[in-house]
Amino acid sequence: MTSPGWTSAAQPVVATVTALARELSDPIRLTVLQLLAHEGPHGMTQLADVLGVSPARLGNHLAKLRQAGLVAGEQSGRHVTYRLVDPSVTAVLDAMADYAGGSLPLPGPAEAPERLCYDHAAGRLGVALLDHLLARRALRRDPGSDALELGPEAEPVLRDYGVDVAALAGTRRKVATSCLDRTLRRPHLGGALGHEILSWLRAEELVDVAGDGRTLKIRRGAEDRLGELVPGLLSVGGRRASGGRRRG
Repeated sequence: MTSPGWTSAAQPVVATVTALARELSDPIRLTVLQLLAHEGPHGMTQLADVLGVSPARLGNHLAKLRQAGLVAGEQSGRHVTYRLVDPSVTAVLDAMADYAGGSLPLPGPAEAPERLCYDHAAGRLGVALLDHLLARRALRRDPGSDALELGPEAEPVLRDYGVDVAALAGTRRKVATSCLDRTLRRPHLGGALGHEILSWLRAEELVDVAGDGRTLKIRRGAEDRLGELVPGLLSVGGRRASGGRRRG
């Protein structure tokens, strides 16, 4: 029995190439692959925000990419993070850009580095705060869940943020949650503790909420004290430059 000819869609190499070309022919799916290739894993909400499309519309495209075997979704609590299945797709995207004589576009950031997520801090401040509390053993992770538990050092550490641990433990709301940050792709601090600490930072006049009700502003002259309270704040993330592809 002879193998299928090169003009047959059943020929394995031809089938692989034509299937990839079919997905790359759609601008949304092309840009999703470009982001995952050059920016790393993204959550659906983050991808939708960056691309400027609805989660429902994006979900249809992600389903096609998953069906084609190009992306995979990894569940973490309530969140799904998408990544490339085969990093060699990056070389294909780079070759296409070279052929076109330019760079495939990467959408620039649409978010401020500090902002609100519901009633708690997101962005660099929220991420650095969670990193610090985990490192100081004020919090510990609950495997398989977004929830965080109070750690053995919770009382002395959280006292620095004006938090009454006994009152916090008695709340009906989740004490603390790991909330995936949509721009930094790392978890920030949510739940009752996230709200309490943000309220204290505002009362201490270290941060303000801007007029849009979504952006946090570090107050002038508060950087040093905030840096002491939340070590690593300025080293978290970094704003993504728009355009161009990046190798390595």
